[in-house]
Amino acid sequence: MDIQIEKKKGLLPKHYGYIALTLIILVAGYQLVFASNLSTYRTEKDKLALADVTQGKFDDYITINGNVAPISTIFMDAYEGGRVSEKLIEEGATVKKGDIILKLENMNLYEQILASESNLALKQNDLRSTKLTFDARQVDGRRSLATASTDLQRLKRNFEQNQELYNEELISKEDFLISKENYELALKQFNIIKLQTDRDENFRKTTIGELSTDLNRMQKTLGMVYQRLDHLNVRAPADGQLGFLDAEIGQNISSGQRIGQINVLTDYKIEATIDEHYIDRVQSDLTAILERNGKNFALRLRKVYPEVRNGKFKVDFVFTDDKPETIRTGQSYNIKLQLGESSEATLVPKGGFFQSTGGQWIFVVDPDGEEAIRREIRIGKQNSKYYEILEGLQIGERVITSNYDRFGDSERIVLK
Repeated sequence: MDIQIEKKKGLLPKHYGYIALTLIILVAGYQLVFASNLSTYRTEKDKLALADVTQGKFDDYITINGNVAPISTIFMDAYEGGRVSEKLIEEGATVKKGDIILKLENMNLYEQILASESNLALKQNDLRSTKLTFDARQVDGRRSLATASTDLQRLKRNFEQNQELYNEELISKEDFLISKENYELALKQFNIIKLQTDRDENFRKTTIGELSTDLNRMQKTLGMVYQRLDHLNVRAPADGQLGFLDAEIGQNISSGQRIGQINVLTDYKIEATIDEHYIDRVQSDLTAILERNGKNFALRLRKVYPEVRNGKFKVDFVFTDDKPETIRTGQSYNIKLQLGESSEATLVPKGGFFQSTGGQWIFVVDPDGEEAIRREIRIGKQNSKYYEILEGLQIGERVITSNYDRFGDSERIVLK
């Protein structure tokens, strides 16, 4: 009989060769498939800005540019409209409060003054005539009242005498009644004249009072018109420098029109604009430094304007101590605004990549320096030199910091 030979179980040496070949094919296929998914951009290394990720002291400040301005500006608006007849002070001149800068003329205002003066004169004549009339009536009334009082006393005395004679039956009843009736009539007439005199006196007081009030009102109105006349002289509202003057001889100025400004030069401020990225961190009373000719001058952030325009918001600084001796309105200075305390941090030099990525990712160069791969990062604070890196980079790594716009959507940069 033939003897059946059993097959050996397990891997034979030749099988190891098959497995190794299969693994090589799989790895090559994986690299071929997945490497092709990384969009690649090729460029020369010399055309890029490369920087190392370092550990260092992060100074939490920003550098901004500011312009010198007067501590305050007072605008001049025309109280009264008119034609410019005379220009006494030119732009840039130093003025004192109350100095006449312009003289205007307004024919309509002159006519109003003449009309007001005429109405006031008529009102004064009316008041004078009314007073004379009431004075005459008052004299007549008092004369009539005096006569009636005298007649009343005489007839009363006659009535009382006749009453005693009648009681003693020395006169007739008719004579007694006549004296009584004459007395009663005189009493009624006296009361009527007195009532009329009292009413005339009250009416006189009321009428003259109203006329006097009207006269005072007209006098005040005329005084206000005279003030308007004085406003035709445009005066400096404060001590300072005449910054600009938008008026020429012969020009018509409307009421309320802005014609100039006074720069108060008792002190100065620095006006600056800051990127809206910092709007949550910038607040009043922050400190800043202005460097001039190797000397530092301390500043304080006095005001933060809430409005954002073109991605920037406005702030005002004031000097807390000395100021540059040669400071002039309009000069430009670089200012370091301190936002917080200094601290140790992972740092990357500032570069154009931030504008391309918004600080969300960066290209990290491999140790061989032959390629760079896109990597997500998280940036914290920034100053004029560095970005603070919170996540995504290690100290000693090398990154591309130049602008990425030309790379498009590439995820891998081959460096030649």
